[in-house]
Order: sequence, then structure tokens, then C-alpha cells
Amino acid sequence: MRRTIFHYFSKTQLILWGASLLLISVCFVLFGGTGYLTLAASLIGATSLIFNAKGNPFGQLLSVVFSVLYGIISYSFHYYGEMITYLGMTAPMALFSFVSWMRNPFCAGRAEVRVHHLRKKEVVLMLLVCAAVTWIFYYVLRAFHTANLGLSTLSVSTSFLAVFLTWRRSCFFALAYAANDIILILLWILASFTDPAYRSVIVCFILFLVNDLYGFFCWRRMQKRQSGSADRQRTGGIC
Repeated sequence: MRRTIFHYFSKTQLILWGASLLLISVCFVLFGGTGYLTLAASLIGATSLIFNAKGNPFGQLLSVVFSVLYGIISYSFHYYGEMITYLGMTAPMALFSFVSWMRNPFCAGRAEVRVHHLRKKEVVLMLLVCAAVTWIFYYVLRAFHTANLGLSTLSVSTSFLAVFLTWRRSCFFALAYAANDIILILLWILASFTDPAYRSVIVCFILFLVNDLYGFFCWRRMQKRQSGSADRQRTGGIC
């Protein structure tokens, strides 16, 4: 018998997911959201996070859709850094991550990615490339007269770390996204001074922050469970 969505997710995950969708929708109505595109992006983004917390590759496909919609929203407020980052980096990397997650399942037939332990060389490479990306984007964003240049540049840095770690299947990708959420909360608070309707976007990223922190907890637990299963396999147990 096929498992329903209520059996696939734990009660905690269902409550977190449902509460996130409800709060996003309520805040959209109360604050007079900037358009149904913002609402759709927020709901899709929240849904992608709950699948990502399970290590399910479907979450990465939803991340592609969210990135495209969020890039369009960012363009509307001249946050060109966010637009370029999400359309030019986050969306393509989410697609690469989907392929990576599909090719590295934990046990055959399970919609769960195998958690990867980063090597020192990977960490060094990640930091070097991140520094280069940050330096390049700073001048690109400055040329475009990007609003709140400092925070926008910092958002590029945290976004790169997040997508790199997601692609490499590291549990720390969720913490990188959490750091990016904090930057985005600050960016949209500044935007809300100009247009109060952007307060709904602030609430969205606050909920994303909660979901990303929960996702990190899930991946750490998943990592320990997978390590235990690998030990049992080596001693003749089953996956």
C-alpha cells in the first residue's frame, strides 16, 4: 500500500508545514501582500523546505520554482543582487542538486539522499570560490546601483555557501540557508519602510528561518541514522 503524505511526514513536520502555510497566507491578507506571485513563491518555498528536511529530491525541484519566482519579486524592488543570485545561481544549482540527490540515494527505492561528509579540500575550495564570487558580485551589483549594497553582497555569499553545501549533500546547507534568511529578513525590513506590503515577505523569511533550523536538526539526525545503518551493512545487516 502506498504511503500517504500523512504517513510520510512526522506530526511535527506536518504541524510546522501547516502552520507555515497558514501564517504566510494570513499575513499576506493582513499586510496586503505585493501580489499573488509573492504568495505563491512563499507557499512553494515553505513546501520545498519540509521536503528538503526529509532529504527528498522533490524539495530541490520546488526550490527551482521558488528561485525563479523570488527572482522576479526581487527585480520589482531593484534588489538586483537577489534577482541575479536566485536566477543565475540558486535556481541552476538547485537543479544540479536535484540530479546529485537522485544519483546518491540512501538505500535503493528510498526518497532520501545519502548525507555526505565534506573533506578538508572541499571546504577550502568552497571558501576560495565563495570569496571570488563575493568580490565579483560586489562590483557587478554596484554597477547596477543595487539597493542596500552591503547586505545584498552578503546575501550572495551566504547563498553561494548554501547552494554549494546543498549540492554536496552536507547537513550544513541548512545552516547556510538560515544565515541567508537572516540577511533577507533585514533586506525586506528595509524594503518595507518604502512599501509596507513587503511585511508579508519578512514573515515568509522568518518562517523559512525556523524551517531551515529544523531542517538542520533533521539532517544531523539523519546523518547519525545513516552512519548506524552503514555499520550494520558492513556486519551483514540490512539497509
